Amino acid sequence: MSSQRIAILISVLVALIIAIYLGVSPYLEFRQRVLALALSFSSCFLLVYFSYEALIFREINNIYASLEKFKRKEFKQMSTKFLFRPDPLQRIKDEIYLLAERNQKEIEELKRLQAMRREFLADVSHELKTPIFAAQGFIHTLLDGAMDDELVRDKFLKKAAKSLDGLDTLVQDLITISQLEKGVIRMKKSTFDLNELGQEVFEQLENKANSRNIRLHLLNSPDESFEVIGDRGRIKQVLINLIDNAIKYGSENGNIWLSFEDGKKKTLVTVRDDGPGIPKEHLNRIFERFYRIDKSRTRDVSGGGSGLGLAISKHIVEAHKSAIVVSSEVGEGTTLRFKLTKQKA
Repeated sequence: MSSQRIAILISVLVALIIAIYLGVSPYLEFRQRVLALALSFSSCFLLVYFSYEALIFREINNIYASLEKFKRKEFKQMSTKFLFRPDPLQRIKDEIYLLAERNQKEIEELKRLQAMRREFLADVSHELKTPIFAAQGFIHTLLDGAMDDELVRDKFLKKAAKSLDGLDTLVQDLITISQLEKGVIRMKKSTFDLNELGQEVFEQLENKANSRNIRLHLLNSPDESFEVIGDRGRIKQVLINLIDNAIKYGSENGNIWLSFEDGKKKTLVTVRDDGPGIPKEHLNRIFERFYRIDKSRTRDVSGGGSGLGLAISKHIVEAHKSAIVVSSEVGEGTTLRFKLTKQKA
């Protein structure tokens, strides 16, 4: 029943009580009139009181009960049922509930971002510490007397230089991913052939693949052409990162396949390997900065990588209005796919 109908009903009842009193009062004695007046007043008071109870107090108590449940995060127990459904109070209740739920989501998101920030700072500190301590150790060893031995000096200087090169790569990758996230880096789009680019990437990574006896397979014929629109240099960086990652973590004596497939408006790029695969609980996190599935193993096989390759690739592909989709089964390998816009014929 709406608030308007309740008000009409109460008005009719009050009017009826007054009419009955006025109708019978001429036939009553003075004491009886006083008693009838008291009964009429009490009846009207009770009607008005219970109307307030039904229209306002009960709904306000319901709102307070909802707020208490919100404090305890019992959202599923927050009832939306109430007796008379008065419109203003219903709107107030809905607004309070939506505001409370939105604020709770914002708080949870802030907590999540704070946890990610702490994790990121810990990861950056760890990644920076490793090459710095390595270079520092080599240099201090030389300063402590090893400088006079020419063979030791050259060996340690090369190792220190390699550590500093790794540090420079890490810093440059951090700058790149920060600029990509802020949108500072703009994609220099042009038309290029994906098949030709794939051959270039394979030539660049061939020696690294051979070091682990991994065979690279370009499934498309060298004569095929896949003209797409994008930033050629950045897409090359994506392919290098994806294939290099497959080489690092794939099985020795394994295989990596690269293929392109034209659709109506997009060209599908697929990188597949027959490596150990990725457990399902890690699939949604492999594109996070510095995320490692096996922290104890990655340091040994990373080959000086910054740990940001997949995160950078994700941002580059997203800047091309696409996304990298990953599918994997443990023991059966991993497949990564993304699409690029075709050049109109």
